[in-house]
Amino acid sequence: MGMAAPIYWTAEMVRQLPDDGNRYEVVHGELLVTPAPRLNHQLLATRASVALGNYLAEEPVGIVLTSPADISWGRRDVLVQPVFVIPPNEARTGDWTRLRSLLLVIEVLSPSTARADRFTKRRRYQEAGVPLYWIVDGEEQRVEVWTPGADLPTIETKRLVWHPAGAGQPFTLELAELFRPV
Repeated sequence: MGMAAPIYWTAEMVRQLPDDGNRYEVVHGELLVTPAPRLNHQLLATRASVALGNYLAEEPVGIVLTSPADISWGRRDVLVQPVFVIPPNEARTGDWTRLRSLLLVIEVLSPSTARADRFTKRRRYQEAGVPLYWIVDGEEQRVEVWTPGADLPTIETKRLVWHPAGAGQPFTLELAELFRPV
C-alpha cells in the first residue's frame, strides 16, 4: 500500500480556507493550523504591541500591526499571526502584497505553535532578512532574540532593546513589565 503524497500548500490555497476560528499559515508549503490563542498569549501580544505603538508615536520610523495579517513573500508563504513593525511607506500602500520589509517581528509562544515559531517560521523570517525576531516565552518569562545570520538565539530575561534606523532613541521594554501578573 503506497503512501499518499503530501499536499504542498500555496498562499492562494490558504486564502481560500473557511473562516472557522482556526489560524492558518503556510511556510515553505507546510500548512500550520492552530486554534485561537490562550488569554495569556493575547495579553502578552497586546502589551508588546501597545508598548511598540507608544514608542513609534514618538519615533515615527515604523507602524506596528498585529494579527490577523497576510504577510507573504511569494506563493509559498503566508505568515499571518505575528506582532510586527513595517516601514511607513509600505503601510501607506494599503496593500498586504506590498509589505515586504518587516523591521521587527514578535511571536508569542503557545503550546500549539512553539515548534513552528522556533523553527519553521524563524527560518523563514531569517531567509527574508527580518533584522530582529523576538520569540516571547510566557511560561519561562524570557525572550529568544534572533537575527538573520544567527544559528542560536540570544536569551533575554531582563529587557528588550530595539534601535531601528532613523530613531533618535531606542525602544526598551522591561520584561518584568511585559510578564507582570494581571
